[in-house]
Amino acid sequence: MKKCTVQTVAEAINRLAPKKLAEEWDNPGLLLGDPTTQVKKIFVCLDVLDENISRAIELDAQLIVAHHPLIFHAIKNIRSDLPLGKKISRLIKNNLAVFAAHTNLDSANGGVNDILAKKIGLTDVKMFGYEEISLGRMGTLETPMTAENFARHVKKSLNAENVRLVSAGDFMISKVGICGGAGADFIQKAKFFGAQAFVTGDVKYHEAQSAVENEIHVVDAGHFATEFPIVHELANYLREELKFFSVEIIEDTTAKDFFVTL
Repeated sequence: MKKCTVQTVAEAINRLAPKKLAEEWDNPGLLLGDPTTQVKKIFVCLDVLDENISRAIELDAQLIVAHHPLIFHAIKNIRSDLPLGKKISRLIKNNLAVFAAHTNLDSANGGVNDILAKKIGLTDVKMFGYEEISLGRMGTLETPMTAENFARHVKKSLNAENVRLVSAGDFMISKVGICGGAGADFIQKAKFFGAQAFVTGDVKYHEAQSAVENEIHVVDAGHFATEFPIVHELANYLREELKFFSVEIIEDTTAKDFFVTL
């Protein structure tokens, strides 16, 4: 078996989700660590949380691969009494590298949104309009549904804690737009391309109001539920891509949404 390094893993992820696909404001890639470091265990997760750092340390992992970047903006200080500084200090102390694939993985073929479409059961999945690449996707339900039944279907398909439905009228859903995470900016775009419903997370009040006015149903399944499925898929991808290397990939299976229904 060949030796695996942080760079080996980075190259594998970049084959799936090239960094050029990332939005300008994003910060994917190697955020902490040395590319030449040997990697024997990788922990794949959605967020670089304190508990995930602890889990990676317990596993004796050398690399955390996350969807959400640990660092988004320039850092002017690293204070271990504050949450981010504490995480960075622990990671450095335990020789843990961190790699993130964010909006590049959202847009990539086989990435976040293709997996979301698959989980929901959409067919004929395409980019928005005639775009070569887009964050979101458009797809078709095999059987048209009412807004209420579609919302229940999404909740079950994603094993979501809860979903919020914005019902825009008494009409059936066959064509659906999606964008995992916070994709409400694409609701009107999906409507323009013929969607009767849109699935995303983090929908605000006035975005819901606009959806009703534009006659498109919205299912807010939450940021977590619309993105967490990528953890399993990314772990499986790495297992296949690195099968000739001496490395073990462990995925996070216990993460939960920050929001609960009372």
